[in-house]
Amino acid sequence: MKRMVGAALGATAAGLLARAAWGVPAAMGARNLRAVARGERAERVRRSPQFRDGKFRNQHPTQSTPDGDTRDLIKRYRADRDRRKPRGIVPLVTPSSDVTRTDGLYVTWYGHASTLVELDGARVLFDPVWSDRVSPSARLGPKRIHPVPVSIDELPTLDAIVISHDHYDHLDLPTVRALVRTQVAPFVVPLGIGAHLERWQVPADRIVELDWNESTTAGPLRLTATPAQHFSGRGLSRDETLWASWVVAGPRRRVFYSGDTGYFDGFARIGAEHGPFDVALVQIGAYDTMWPDIHMTPEQGVATHVDVQAHVLIPVHWATFTLGLHAWGEPVDRLWREAKAQDVTLVVPKPGERVDIDAPPAVDGWWQTL
Repeated sequence: MKRMVGAALGATAAGLLARAAWGVPAAMGARNLRAVARGERAERVRRSPQFRDGKFRNQHPTQSTPDGDTRDLIKRYRADRDRRKPRGIVPLVTPSSDVTRTDGLYVTWYGHASTLVELDGARVLFDPVWSDRVSPSARLGPKRIHPVPVSIDELPTLDAIVISHDHYDHLDLPTVRALVRTQVAPFVVPLGIGAHLERWQVPADRIVELDWNESTTAGPLRLTATPAQHFSGRGLSRDETLWASWVVAGPRRRVFYSGDTGYFDGFARIGAEHGPFDVALVQIGAYDTMWPDIHMTPEQGVATHVDVQAHVLIPVHWATFTLGLHAWGEPVDRLWREAKAQDVTLVVPKPGERVDIDAPPAVDGWWQTL
């Protein structure tokens, strides 16, 4: 009898694991450097100043794994879990589906880092993630806190889809496949990420890979991959694809997107070479004292905005997935205080809210009621 019960429990556990693992190999993308570095891609990787000893490197030495007492990290993770999620429902704004192309500058933040930018009559979508979880599994991993305000099918026609790096909360297999089906825009990505896209059957003529300080055009826009201080990897291997911040320059307007990054002196150089910017989209969430090199604090986010010489600051990489140990609303609370202290024009949109950068709305603290 015990054997039968044990066998039944074992079969049930195996079934649960199998269902959780469904689709995982495909979601992981290109699994190792041999898959990434073949043919012309191999030559470009080897020529990259960022690629040394088989890995991509930051400009400065960095620690990408937790630096400190792991027991303390686990203790903090287990404590105060409730404060890492909002107490109420995150308010969404449903974007209009009949917006025509305009010569102005508009930003629509869909949650986390997924952001649509409209400038000089063109549209760029940054780091789109429409899945419920940021994980190789559809059943395990950080779960979405609020719905996406708009479906993939309802997105306007895009001129470029830009990816900052290959972590699951920025590069999502189901979203990529949906965008291949619904859009014709190219995927503009850091060096090496094209191998993931190729494995997911993205047509080769829709993949543009760039090293730092390389550029491509999309309609009237010039897109430039600029340095960031982060790391990459979708499995056990690390740093086999590049990460980047991005400059999007039109005939009249300019946008900076930080991607995921620690604070470093490269932002001042980006500001000097490519600024000033009308708006900066800056990562502020998932920071911690145990990984200070690869994610910025909100105060460092304001410093980045100042360094790149931007007019309006819009925070991203918060609110949608619980990826850090801080309270849910802490990143924007700290950001708002620092922005006031530095006299920085800050906009904190609700997910789905379309912001006119030429008439930025005042911060209303909407998240503080949740």
